[in-house]
Amino acid sequence: MSLESLSVSQPSLFVVSGPSGSGKTTICRRIADQFNWYYSVSHTTRPIRPGEHNGRDYFFVNEAEFKDMVAEDAFFEWARVYDNFYGTAKEPVMDHLQKGQSVILDLDTQGAALVKKLKPEAVLVFINTPSVDELETRLKSRGQNSEDEIKKRVQGAQNELSHIDEYDHVILNDDLDSAIAKLQDIINEHRQQSKTQ
Repeated sequence: MSLESLSVSQPSLFVVSGPSGSGKTTICRRIADQFNWYYSVSHTTRPIRPGEHNGRDYFFVNEAEFKDMVAEDAFFEWARVYDNFYGTAKEPVMDHLQKGQSVILDLDTQGAALVKKLKPEAVLVFINTPSVDELETRLKSRGQNSEDEIKKRVQGAQNELSHIDEYDHVILNDDLDSAIAKLQDIINEHRQQSKTQ
């Protein structure tokens, strides 16, 4: 089954984007747990960080393996970000949608645009931070990135923000629980609209 053949009566497909450090991954995981949705774990060529687990945080592969998957058309979408490759495998996303389970994706703006092009009824949600300075503070508090990496991510955030008008909903994450509640409201509203269509 192709993405185009899935109608709005089918399970929901939500795409969540936002700058690195915006809290989007935490929000996606909480939503997936609360609604029993499938949270898609991306493949990446970046090194695994302390505390991360293969298959839970990412599927960690080398560049040759990633390029093989690209050649096999195995990705729903993929991109190069901060000198590493990231991609969402097509098969698990399609399998869960076909089985009737809604899916939530954590993607950058480039990936979100690709999904929206393939499946226009996908709901795009952008998670924003109060300011770029706040974002930089969050990234530094993680203790996972060098100063150079933080600088790149702040620049990347400014690029992501330039695409904010392409999203169906924007949520300001100045409080995590409040941001999650806002996304819950959007999901419930979407469900109600789907029932009336």
